[in-house]
This record gives sequence, structure tokens and C-alpha cells, in this order.
Amino acid sequence: MTVLPTPLACRSSGRAPRLLTWLSWALLVCAVTLSAPAFAQHPAPEPTDPAKLLDISRTELKAIQPKPGKELTAEDLGDIKDKVGRVQSRIEQAVSALQPRLNDAKSRLEQLGTPQADVKETPEVAQLRAQLGREVATIDGQIKVANDLAGQAESTLRSATAAQRLQLSARLGERVPSFLQSGFWRSLSADRAADLERARVFGAELGALWATVPATAWLTLCGAAAVWLVLCLGARRLTARLCATRLPQGRLRRSLFAVSEVLLRTLRPGLIAHGLVLTLTASLVDGAPQGPDSLAQWLDTAEMIVWFGGFIAGLGAALLMARKPSWRLLPVPDVAALRLAWLPRTLAAAVVLGWLSSRTAATLDLSVAASGAVQTLASLTFVAVLGLAIAQLRRHTGLPQDAPDAADAGTGAPPELVIRPLWLSVLRAAAWLTLVGASLALLTGFVSLAMFVLNQVVWGLIVLGGAYLLTVLVDDLFMTLLAPSPAAAAASGEGKGDSKGDGKAGDKANGKAAATADGPAPPRTREQTALLLSAVCRVSIAFFALLLLLAPYGEGPMDLVRRSGSLQDGLTIGTLELNPLKLLQALAVLFVGLAAVRLLKGWLSERYMPTTRMDVGMRSSTTTLFGYVGTVAAIAAALTAVGFSLQSVAWVASALSVGIGFGLQSIVQNFVSGLILLAERPVKVGDWVSLSGVEGDIRRISVRATEIQMGDRSTVIVPNSEFITKIVRNVTYGESLGMVQFKLPMPLATDTDRVKALVLAAFQAHGGVLSTPAPNVQLDGVDGTNLVLNASGFVNSPRAAYGIKSELLFDVLSRLRAEGLLPGQTSPPAPV
Repeated sequence: MTVLPTPLACRSSGRAPRLLTWLSWALLVCAVTLSAPAFAQHPAPEPTDPAKLLDISRTELKAIQPKPGKELTAEDLGDIKDKVGRVQSRIEQAVSALQPRLNDAKSRLEQLGTPQADVKETPEVAQLRAQLGREVATIDGQIKVANDLAGQAESTLRSATAAQRLQLSARLGERVPSFLQSGFWRSLSADRAADLERARVFGAELGALWATVPATAWLTLCGAAAVWLVLCLGARRLTARLCATRLPQGRLRRSLFAVSEVLLRTLRPGLIAHGLVLTLTASLVDGAPQGPDSLAQWLDTAEMIVWFGGFIAGLGAALLMARKPSWRLLPVPDVAALRLAWLPRTLAAAVVLGWLSSRTAATLDLSVAASGAVQTLASLTFVAVLGLAIAQLRRHTGLPQDAPDAADAGTGAPPELVIRPLWLSVLRAAAWLTLVGASLALLTGFVSLAMFVLNQVVWGLIVLGGAYLLTVLVDDLFMTLLAPSPAAAAASGEGKGDSKGDGKAGDKANGKAAATADGPAPPRTREQTALLLSAVCRVSIAFFALLLLLAPYGEGPMDLVRRSGSLQDGLTIGTLELNPLKLLQALAVLFVGLAAVRLLKGWLSERYMPTTRMDVGMRSSTTTLFGYVGTVAAIAAALTAVGFSLQSVAWVASALSVGIGFGLQSIVQNFVSGLILLAERPVKVGDWVSLSGVEGDIRRISVRATEIQMGDRSTVIVPNSEFITKIVRNVTYGESLGMVQFKLPMPLATDTDRVKALVLAAFQAHGGVLSTPAPNVQLDGVDGTNLVLNASGFVNSPRAAYGIKSELLFDVLSRLRAEGLLPGQTSPPAPV
């Protein structure tokens, strides 16, 4: 099939690399220009002396302690948490510096030994001993002080967290007059003058700060913002082109394009807001009079909210891809995606306006009625936006992009009833219940409760959307780079497309060609590794998302942003703390341990074991035992890294011993039998055994069962307990010789001496028969009218006995026929 070039390929020319280089440099210069002042105002370096660190921590802890009877606001509690975190970091730094010094002083003191009463020490030794003793005492005292300060910091943090939760509970249960009641409007009218005065003073402060900025600075900011917007537009088109033409076929190009969309849409308003804040606060650098602290904090908060709003808009647009259906990640029909195209920007604007208005009300310290009015207006905006989005989802057709038409499917049902995803119905019902509950809370006067619920809904959507994008990205990344399957890439229907993002059309046309051009599929090991790494990363992302959703709730907009800082606290289940850093450390220990065990097993089996005098079975048993021990050690090390005590495992195993003894009796019996087989080695890999009618070669011994290969190449799996509790015939045990034996019935009138000589000659002529022990022919008895001769000989291996026996029988019969000694033969055959 001839593939027509896409419009993008037709428009591409030699200027593309130069354009890419120019845009990249311009983007870098613009970003550095807008963000350079922020990096210029770096804080002073922390002292490294442990004593100074402890003094600073002690001073800050005293300053952090709230005054008795003072009501703490949400900002105060957040500030306390941040300061306590910095204090704990300094304490850990001081302890990390003191502990090696303490260990060194103790080791030097131990080297001097214990002073003896009958032996007089030299003055130098006595002086050194006293000096080391003072040093040990001093450092040990500093470490004790650091531990005490750490305990105080932890207690302060727990108190602040408990106060924040109590405050949140109190505010959520607080009821104010509803906006439907006349009391609400009377209170708002009574406090209107004071609220307007506060707003006027704040506006005057902001205007004064605005007036200090020269016109050239405003022109520079506007020019930089215009250039930045143009660069963002060019960068967006450039990333679409690179993803469609440079990345390998598959889903990776879709996920990377979605990530680029999130980054660009976040940076576009964020850097402009950052430049605006830097322009307004230029007085901090130029030496002009500074504005009030509340105004500076408000500007910083406003910038953070704008960054967050850009991220929301970018995340929603990247997931929906309303006008680029082939690049869409979510399984959303085209009709629903087009109807929800307005949602990301609208929701981002509602979040920015709602959270900024709440922050402004808190900064101005407005009255209760005015703050309630601001929160009510923001909550109603959220309810309207989310309700309209749910209504748009309700009217979608429910048909995915590639689904057949209802009439073609032969259902005869309207399109609304053809396909209705269950998750969409459940999500829509839950969203309606939430919005109805928030609306009822607003109508009944529980404004804080309604605002809290809606903030949590928005936060949950952001966290789940970001987690979904990251899981798709890591899965596509590992499956594309580690296990690039051409068949999977062709089946996925994604790939090259035009500048508008048609990511599936090219792949559907080139899928068959790619499957043959890229060669055979990758090894199964690479695919398994990619799946395992993808699963580990996706589980980690899900765990982090769960921490963000279940972290201690805040009461304001910025508490939702600060919640990401609580990742380090983790989750506590009984005495076990699931800390993200500890989990990552445990995963790293487990991965490195298992990889080391696998490498050592390969080295043992391929390099070291062949140099020993062990046989093949002993080598296999030793390598298998080493693998089991190493795996158990790696798992134990991973559990210890995550904070799980091995003593707890022992107690749990002791408690479950009775249940294991009864419920898992056969499994435990086979497991113990497998260990006995591997250690005692009554049978080993390569032995020829016979057990309960099963006879064959042992190919593998595991801890549960043994694999025996039969003569017809079939495999019989025998539980290990059968080898311990039953009679087993091991033909090759102890490197025994093989025996060839057969009987010859001859007439009574036969010359036995001639027959014996012929048979022995056949044995001696065969190269596989051993001369020691020598072959033998004996008269076994008389059977009616026949004599029974029993011929036997030995060969090197029992495995060769069957073939040599057949060859000897052919040779003996040929010799007897040549001599005319076969029963019924009257004379020797005539020579040919």
C-alpha cells in the first residue's frame, strides 16, 4: 500500500532545523529573562556549625510557640508548620554532623583502653584521655539537646495540626445567615462602610506600588509577554510536529504531547504572572520604599493561584483533546469532548477567581458577612460550572469514536442507549449528589462546609487527572522504550499525523509495514521487565495520589496547594508508617537485591560451578538454594527499609503456625521435602529414577515439586513428599554402572561351549562393553526341552545399556546363524 505524505510532511523543508534552533534559543532567553530576578534573591546560606544550628533551632522554637489564648488563623498554622519543618531539618543536619564525631571520639577512647590502678599512665596519655572524655561528654550532650529539640518540634507540629483540625471542624459546623434570609443582607449592609474602607486602603496601597513602576518597565513587561505568547504558540506547533514525526509509533507520542500541553499551558500564564509580580516588587531590589507585608504576601499568593489555574487548564485540555481526537488519552466520545471543550478554561478561571477572592477577603480582614458573601459567590460559581459540565455529559451520545453506527449494529435503539460506560454513569451520579449537597449547605447557611466540599472536589479532580496522565506516560514510556512491539504499535492505531494532531491515521496505514520492517518481536524478558517497571511506577503514583487525597484537610484555597508538602508525613497503619521516601527506598533495595541475586546465580552456574568437582545435579541444587536464600534476604532487607520489623514477622509466623500446620499441611510438607531433597540429595537433577510406575530423568527440583521427563518427552510433576515417604529407585545413584543382560533359549542338543564362545566373542567385540568386570555367560536352567543361557556384561552408564543390549542381540543372532546354531536351522547358510 502506498502511503500518501501528510500535509505536515509536504510543508516541511530544510528550514525546519533552523526554525527549531531559533525557537528553542528564544524560548530559553525569554524564560531566563522573566525568572532571573527570582533566582537573584537567594537566601543566605545556613550555618554548618552544629552548635549554631542548635542555637538557631532553639530560638526559632521559642518564637514559634503561640501565645496563650491567641486564636490562630489558617495562615498562622501553615506558617508554624513551615517553620517547624525548617527547624527539624536543621536538627537533623546537626545530628548528622555530630554523630560521626561522637563515634570517632569513642573509638579513640576505646583504643586507649581502661586505666589500671597499678600502672601509672604517662602525662600525655592521661591528658589525651581527659580531652577525649570531655569531647565525648560535650558531643553527647549536644546530641541529647538535639533530640530534646526534635521532640519539642514534633510536639509543636502535632499541636498545630490538632488545632488546625479542631479549627476546621468548628468552621465546618459554623452556621451563618443564608443569603436567602434578610439577616444576611442586613449584616452585609451594616458592615459595608468598614469593608469598603478596607478595600479602599488596600487598593490605595496596590496603586501606590503600581505607580512606583516606571513606564519603561511596563513596556518591557508587555513586550516580553507578547514574545512569550508567540513563542508558546510556536512551541506548541513544534511539539506536535516532533511528536508526530520524531517519536516511535505507538502511544508514547500521545502521552508526551499531552505532557507538553500541560507544561506549555502552565508556563504561559505562570511566567507572565511571575513577571508582573517581579515588576511590582522591583522596589525590593532598587531600594525604593517597600510595601506592606500583607500586600507582598497577597501578590505571592495571587501568582501561585495563577500558576495553579494554568495547570488546571492545561491538564483538562491535555486529557480531553477536543479538536484532536486521535491524540486523546481519555476514553471519551468525540461529541462529549467537543461539548466539554469549554470546561478546562472555565474551571481554571473559576478556581483562580474563587480562590483569589477568598484570599483577598482574608487579607483585607473583611467582616463575617462580606467573607460569607465572597465564599457564597465562589461556591455558586463552582456549582454552576460543574453542574453545566455534568449536564453536557448527560446529553452525550455515548458512542466512542470508532464504534459502529447504531443502525449498522442492528440494535434499532437510539444512539443514547447503544453504549453507556458504567464509570461515567457512576461518576455523574456522585457528582450530582455532591453538587446538590453543597447547594443545600449554601441555602441553609453552612457556607464554610459548602466551600470546603467544593474545594475538595476540585482538588480531587486535579489529583486524579494528574495521576492518570502520569500513569499513562510511564506505561507508554516503558512499553515503548523497553518492549517496542511492532504488532502492538500497529494495533494501537496511533502514529504519524498532520500538524493538527491526527495521530492515528498514519499508523493505521503503516501498521502492517511497520510490523515487518522492525523485525521480530523483542525478547519476552524485556517485555516482562517493562511491565514490572510500569506496574511499580503506576503503583507509586497511585500511592502518592492517595496521600494527596487523604492528607490532612485544610480550610482555605492555599491549604490545598500546601497539601503536597504533607507527602513526607505518609500514612500510619498501627505502628507502621508508610512514608513515600521509605517506600521508594524499600523498592530500590528490593530491586537491587533481586538483581544482585540473579547476577550471582548466573555467575555461580556459568562461571564458578563448572570449575568445581561437583556434578551437574549438585551444581543445580546449590544454585537453587542460593537463589532461595538470596531472595528471602532481599525481601527481608526491603521490609526493614520500609520500617517493618522482622520480629513482627516472626510473631505473626508463630501465631499462624497452627493454621499453617493444619490448613497448609500438604504445601508445607512438600516444601520441607523439597529442602531435604536439595540438601541431602538422594536424587538430583539428571538422575534416572523410578517411582510409583513413573520412570524418567529428573529435569528440575523446586521447593514444591519435581519435574520428571519420561521417555516420550512428556513431563510428570511429582510432589516432593513422594520422594521422602515412598520407595524410589534411582538407577544412576552413585555413578553406578549399567548392566546388559539377556537370556537365550537353546535346544538340549546344542553345543553350549560353542554358543558360550560366540556370545563372549560378541561381548568382547563391542566397544561399549567393559572388560572389567568381565562379561559372563551362565547356564540359567532347563525349561522343558530348552536350555536357558544367561549372558551379562557391564557398560559405563545405565543409560547406554538399552542400546548396547540391542546391538549385542543383533550381533549374537548373526553369529549363531552363521554357525548354524539357531533353533530349527539344519545347516549353516551357504556363503554368498
